[in-house]
Amino acid sequence: MTKLKAGVLGAGHLGKIHLRLLNQSEKYELVGFYDPDEANAKKVSEEFGYKRFDSIDALITECDMVDVVTPTLNHFMCAEKIIKAGKHLFIEKPIATTVEEAEAIIALAKEHHVKGQVGHVERFNPAFIAVRDQIHNPMFIEAHRLAEFNPRGTDVPVVLDLMIHDIDVILSVVKSKVKHISASSAMVISHSPDITNARLEFENGCVANITASRISMKNMRKSRFFQKDAYISVDFLEKKVEVVKMKDAPEVPGDFDMILQNAEGERRQIYFEYPEIHNNNAILDELESFANAIVNDTTPMVTLEQGTEALRIAKKIVSL
Repeated sequence: MTKLKAGVLGAGHLGKIHLRLLNQSEKYELVGFYDPDEANAKKVSEEFGYKRFDSIDALITECDMVDVVTPTLNHFMCAEKIIKAGKHLFIEKPIATTVEEAEAIIALAKEHHVKGQVGHVERFNPAFIAVRDQIHNPMFIEAHRLAEFNPRGTDVPVVLDLMIHDIDVILSVVKSKVKHISASSAMVISHSPDITNARLEFENGCVANITASRISMKNMRKSRFFQKDAYISVDFLEKKVEVVKMKDAPEVPGDFDMILQNAEGERRQIYFEYPEIHNNNAILDELESFANAIVNDTTPMVTLEQGTEALRIAKKIVSL
């Protein structure tokens, strides 16, 4: 397969990770990067040998795909330039600053017939991948994303920094529209909310209870999915999963079988599954999945529309 020529806009903490992975990838040829911070651009170029460009336009011209890893405030401006140049767009989450900008990005991509993918990396977490196909019509979901305090990222509410990961994951498995949202937040250290709890109610009856905090004493990224005859626990941080299922009890239970009997006399067996987890580099996988979508002309794993819907729900939570 001919390698796609890729460029990166933004060479900050995450941008440098994307540069390294694109440089390693067998699906991309890294053309170079642009960063408006002269000192940082010079340092990254000299330290890693990546070619730096003098302008966004100069970089875009050389690429098939451009990877936007800039502050969210610049997402729309970068996306507009990339799409109008007829180049494919990978853009970090959240897709844009406002829902209106996100919808404009979708419209531009359709008009110019280019593909776009949003960097909701937890979709590529090996723990989630291991059980994704077992999550069917969950009716209650509980998610906790807790982080120790880090000044980086406190310029935006914790919902847009952390919770949006879980919003996207939940929307990807609940095949129903959100009908009601309630939320409570607190500003403890920052000038924007540091901790938020949100409750999403879906038209099909599913309820998702989501908590995100960036002022916790320990890091945690866990989600639990409850559905008919199954409870599925996903630890995104530790890359662990546990599936607890129910089935009809055998006529003659084994010595260690866990059997429950209800008031009607029905007997059910509880059993545990621990699906095999195949470790991966989630960021590399999301970038390479986008390359596959471009080359094979298929739908990207996380579409611009899905990224926009996650932003829409996040913005509603922030407004409450």
